[in-house]
Amino acid sequence: MRISRTGRGVAAATTGAAALVAAALATAAPAGVTAAAAPAAVPHTFAAPAIAGHTLAHDVDSPLSIAQCQAKWHINCYTPLQYRTAYRLDSLYREGITGKGRTIVIVDSFGSPTIQHDLDVYSKQFGMASTKVSVVKWGKVPPFDPKNPDMTGWAGESTLDVEMAHAAAPGAKIVLVETGVAETEGVTGLPEMMSAEKSLIDHGVGDVITQSFDATENTFPGFDKGDFSSIRNLRYAFEDAARKGVTVLGSSGDDGPTNSTPDGSGDYPMRVNSWPSSDPLVTSVGGTQLHLDDRGDRVSPDSVYNDYGAGGGGDSHVFSRPAFQNGVKKVVGTHRGTPDISMSAAVNGGAWVYSSYDPTAVGWNVYGGTSESSPLFAGVVALADQVAGHRLGNINAALYSLAKHRGTGVVDVNDGTDNSYGGVTGYKAVDGYDMATGVGTPDAPSFVKALAKAARR
Repeated sequence: MRISRTGRGVAAATTGAAALVAAALATAAPAGVTAAAAPAAVPHTFAAPAIAGHTLAHDVDSPLSIAQCQAKWHINCYTPLQYRTAYRLDSLYREGITGKGRTIVIVDSFGSPTIQHDLDVYSKQFGMASTKVSVVKWGKVPPFDPKNPDMTGWAGESTLDVEMAHAAAPGAKIVLVETGVAETEGVTGLPEMMSAEKSLIDHGVGDVITQSFDATENTFPGFDKGDFSSIRNLRYAFEDAARKGVTVLGSSGDDGPTNSTPDGSGDYPMRVNSWPSSDPLVTSVGGTQLHLDDRGDRVSPDSVYNDYGAGGGGDSHVFSRPAFQNGVKKVVGTHRGTPDISMSAAVNGGAWVYSSYDPTAVGWNVYGGTSESSPLFAGVVALADQVAGHRLGNINAALYSLAKHRGTGVVDVNDGTDNSYGGVTGYKAVDGYDMATGVGTPDAPSFVKALAKAARR
């Protein structure tokens, strides 16, 4: 994925989930040490934040209206209040369904030195109560350098993740896990990320994990020889999550049916897929484009995210078709298809995000990408966790079951737009499941309650 400039912040771990994290990991993860050792055969594959490659609005003093964004950048730009209207989240909030008592875990490299401040500013701007961000530094996280593009890229990813998760589930606790991985050190990040996730799961921290990063399956060692052990050896965190009832989400990517080559300089000239989104133990979250008015009401149905990036989707070349996709085998064939479900991700219809991690570029930005849709959906899952009164675990079977029935809040995206990108032909949004938007997109009031009822640990 291309990394666009973004911002992120940091907070002290003192109460609630933060205190639990601090206590649980005080002896489990001292600096430079991981509690759950990864298997020996791990890939040297670059894990990139799944932020779309273009950000057209930078360092604005305050969020602009849709009309102002159209006049200035020729794009729509939306606030969390407009997203709440679009997905009808407000009706759930009025019932007290805010994600209270539930915890969203966000995993990113490096983090940001201003995450709590930035979330506080973001929340105040839109009249929302803020929340404490509990930060877990996994291993040796180097001091933040705003001149380091790897760090600023991940800081932006972290900021977007936290603010979108909070926008959808304002009552949920947020734990941001920062891993200390630098590309120049010759390590890739994925083993550290998986070890961090497994340790939190083992210590009972988190109900839903959102991952806004990916690596192309083809770039893993052994892939070209049909040896997929380097990917399978990293699945231990997801297997642990399945046993402990934790829901795991992953962004489907921003390059449509293709994805990044090993050196990150471009995309493959054919259809490929990316991990962890392609893993059957992960719910793959793709991207849509919303068409809203100033109130947040739809002026036309959702379409496929395809502007300065495109929602990732297609067949995995590693994983065979899981049982939960047997009902859509005519679409996915013999292999696991992605995405499973989609939410807002288009740059033209992007999200206002506040950041101050770079002192030379403080202000509001508009971001798109499935980095937006995965944390948004994590918030929706947290709401369903609250309704159910327990963790929902792997929700994939429930998603495909709900999509078969009316009144469950699964809204089909079927306007015929597609996720073709970079000269590679993608997939169209048609009736029923497709590899552009999955089963569709959620209408929160019905979806949250139906998911809470249908999903089992």
